[in-house]
Amino acid sequence: MTVACLESLTFGLGHLVRAAEVLGERLTLLTRDRAYYSYELQRLPADALDVVVTDTFDVEGLTDLLHRTPRLRGLISSTDTWTLAGAELADRLGLPGLDPAVLRLTRDKAAVRNRLHDAGLTRGRAVEATGTESGNVPLKEVGLPAVLKDTAGTGSQNVWLVRDEPELEAALAEAAGRQLKGRLFAEPYFSGPLYSAETLTWAGRTRLLGVSSRLMSPEPYFREEITAFPVAFPEARRAVLERWLGEVLAAVGYTDRFAHVEFVLTAGGPEVVEINPRIGGALVGEGMCRALGVNVYAAMIEAALGRRPRLMDADLPGGPAVAFVLGYPAAPGVFTGVAGLDRLADMPGSPAWYPVRSVGDPVEHLTDSRGYAGIVYAEAESAELATHHAVAAANAVRVLTEPFPRTGDAGG
Repeated sequence: MTVACLESLTFGLGHLVRAAEVLGERLTLLTRDRAYYSYELQRLPADALDVVVTDTFDVEGLTDLLHRTPRLRGLISSTDTWTLAGAELADRLGLPGLDPAVLRLTRDKAAVRNRLHDAGLTRGRAVEATGTESGNVPLKEVGLPAVLKDTAGTGSQNVWLVRDEPELEAALAEAAGRQLKGRLFAEPYFSGPLYSAETLTWAGRTRLLGVSSRLMSPEPYFREEITAFPVAFPEARRAVLERWLGEVLAAVGYTDRFAHVEFVLTAGGPEVVEINPRIGGALVGEGMCRALGVNVYAAMIEAALGRRPRLMDADLPGGPAVAFVLGYPAAPGVFTGVAGLDRLADMPGSPAWYPVRSVGDPVEHLTDSRGYAGIVYAEAESAELATHHAVAAANAVRVLTEPFPRTGDAGG
C-alpha cells in the first residue's frame, strides 16, 4: 500500500520512510529535483522508497500520475510551497485531508490575522496595502511599530519592520521591486521573544508537543538564527498555552494534523505571528523525534491515512533537549565550503553539521533564511544547555564564500 509525499522539507525524509515501513506502507516521493534530498537519500537504502521525478506544480499531471499509482491510500504535503496543490490533489482523489478552504486560509496571513481578531484572539488587525505609496498603507489603523509583509510569504522573505514614515517609504520602495507570492499588507509589530508551538490536532483537539525558542537577528531584519526545543515552561503556563493554541487553531477551522504556530510572548500575553499547517522546518522535526523519544513522523503517515495518530495519546519517553544554529556566511557570494567541521568531534553536546547547500551554489541573500548553507546541531539535558553547546560549536565553524564572478569575466 502506498502513501505519496508531494515534495518534503529539507530534513525528515528518513524518519518518514521508517515510519511508513513500521506502519506497513510504501512511501513514494514526488519531486521536481531529486538532488534536493541528497543528504537524506544518501543515508537510506537504495530501495527504501520510490522517487518519482515530475513537475510537482502540474496538478493535472499529478492527478493522472496518482490515479495510476497502485494501492494509493494517502497523500502528504508538508511544505508551504505545495500546501495548496496537495490539498487540491487530496480532494480530487478522495484521499483523507483537511478542508482545502482551511488550508487556503492558513496560507493567507492577513486573513488569519483578521479571523483571529474577530474571535478575540489578537489585539491587532491586518490592513492590506492598496498601492506602493505611503498613503496607501493606513498605518493609523495598525499603529507603529508595524510589519509590512507578503500574505503568502515564507522563510522571513519580504518582511519589513516599519518604525516611522521614512522606513515605510523605504519598505514600499523595496516591495515594489519584489515578486510577492501573495498581497502586501501591514499588521502590528508585537514586541517580545519569539517562539513556535509544535502541535498535533485530531478531531478538533490539540496537543501541545512542545515549544521551540526562536532567536532572531537584531532589528530591522527577521533572520532566523537559533532554535532550541523544548522550552521549559512551568506546567501551569504550558497548560494555558495549550488551551490558547487550541482556540487559535479552532478559530481558523484547523481540525487535524501537525501545525507549527509562531507566536510572540508579549507583556500582554501571546500573539500569533503565523500558522503553518505542517510540522516545523529546518531541524525542528529531527529535534522533536530526539527530544520526545518517538518518531513523530508516524503521526504524519497515520493522519494521511485518516487514522487518529497514536501520538495524540502517547506517553512520551523523552530524550535530550536539542538546539541548532543556522550557518550563514559573512558575505554573499559563491559557496565554497565549510571550515572548522573537524573541531566538532571534540566539543560537548555531540554537535553535527547538516548541509543545505552544495559547493558552487550562489548565496545572494543574508537578511533572511535563504542565506544559510547548513545547520549546526547539538544536544544537552535542557534547551538552555543545548543552546550553549550549539552556539559554541557554531562559533568554531565558518561558512565560506568567494565573490561572484564579475560580469564579462572569462571562464577557464
